[in-house]
Amino acid sequence: MGGTFDPIHLGHLVTAEQARVDLGLDEVLFIPAGQPWQKDGTTPAEHRYVMTVLATAANPAFRVSRAEIDRPGPTYTVETLRRLRARLPDAHLCFITGADAIRSILTWKDAEECLQLADFVAASRPGHDLGALEAEGFTDQVRVLDVPALAISSTDIRERFKADRSVSYLIPAEVEQYARKHGLYGTVGGLEADEPC
Repeated sequence: MGGTFDPIHLGHLVTAEQARVDLGLDEVLFIPAGQPWQKDGTTPAEHRYVMTVLATAANPAFRVSRAEIDRPGPTYTVETLRRLRARLPDAHLCFITGADAIRSILTWKDAEECLQLADFVAASRPGHDLGALEAEGFTDQVRVLDVPALAISSTDIRERFKADRSVSYLIPAEVEQYARKHGLYGTVGGLEADEPC
């Protein structure tokens, strides 16, 4: 499952678990983007990685990879998929991401190769459709996964932090504690330095 995870939220976790069950996956590997080449101003990768580890720790079928975080320079999905395919030549790879990201796949580096390296799973989200993929004939290569919890967005969560509004029940409590402890997303106040996160 690829994404910026800035921050990871319950919609991501529900999507991963639903994909695991519906598609019969052995595990879901979360791969936080290192330096996303199409996004500016993301939270430092190490913070996003730690929050993803905290959020997924309770599920034994979830793992988190540093593959993109430890790679210097901009990160591209095609390079990550090439490495996974080389390491796991016989595995059936699925790349799970939000429908909003899938809609922009045509702008990705080597988009057609991405679609050959893995089956793409588009988690549906209110207000997003896959019309651009239909126009390009990619719909046979993308499976749609309807996930009700995807009305939650990382953008909204960041804005809630900045406005000092509640993020309870949108992100795991451990992620909220970590973000507040480290002053991410314009948080104010929060945990004392000696409190666990």
